[in-house]
This record gives sequence, structure tokens and C-alpha cells, in this order.
Amino acid sequence: MPARCPFSYAVVRVVPRIERHEFVNAGVVLFCDALDFLAARVALDEGRLRALAPDADVAVARSHLAALALVCAGGSAAGPIGGLPLRDRWHWLIAPRSTILQTSPAHTGLCSSPQEELDRLTSLLVLPPSSS
Repeated sequence: MPARCPFSYAVVRVVPRIERHEFVNAGVVLFCDALDFLAARVALDEGRLRALAPDADVAVARSHLAALALVCAGGSAAGPIGGLPLRDRWHWLIAPRSTILQTSPAHTGLCSSPQEELDRLTSLLVLPPSSS
């Protein structure tokens, strides 16, 4: 069995109206420093968002969610943030903000495969429960 490494993650939330403090979980960002891993997986349930806020701008939410992956990957496509080291991009992504996208507090754990853990957490915390 591969060695287990510490990781941190945060749930990404779409907050259509800040003043109402309501949100829809729409993704997970996972950081594993030991394995140089930073990635986001998003899955916006448009129906849930529209049920919460019928006037929500879904296109803007999707655009902001897509930017998460760019920041995780780094490079010039992510703008100035993309040039920061992995750890700094992680901290920038999870910093508190009052915008349409917010993150949960960071949580920690141990895993042997950050990508598999990202997939597991997305399934557990973002995707609708399976009916099986």
C-alpha cells in the first residue's frame, strides 16, 4: 500500500445572494503539499441553484468555477495568481471572501492518492446522493 500523505481540502460553494447566507456546494479544492498536488473538481447542479435563487446568473457561476481549475493548474492562463507557488495558490483559493464563490473552512486528512480522494470527496459532498 502506498504511503499516506496529509492533505487539506475545502468545499466550494456558490452563494447567489450573499445577504441570505444560502449556498449550493459546487466543488472541492484539494491540496497535498507532499505530492505537489493542487486541483479542483466542480459539479454545479443548476437545478439546485435555480431552486435556491431563480434569478441566479448561472453563466457567471460557471465562469468563476472554471477559473478555479486554472488557478490550481497555475501558469499565465490564471493571471498573476497563476505564478504563485502551489501553497500560496491554495491559500489564495481558500481565503474568505464575499463573492458568488466561497469556500468552507479547510479540512484535513490522509490519503495515498490525492486525485482519488478529490473524486471521493466530490461524490460525497457535492454530487446528489445516488438512489441505489
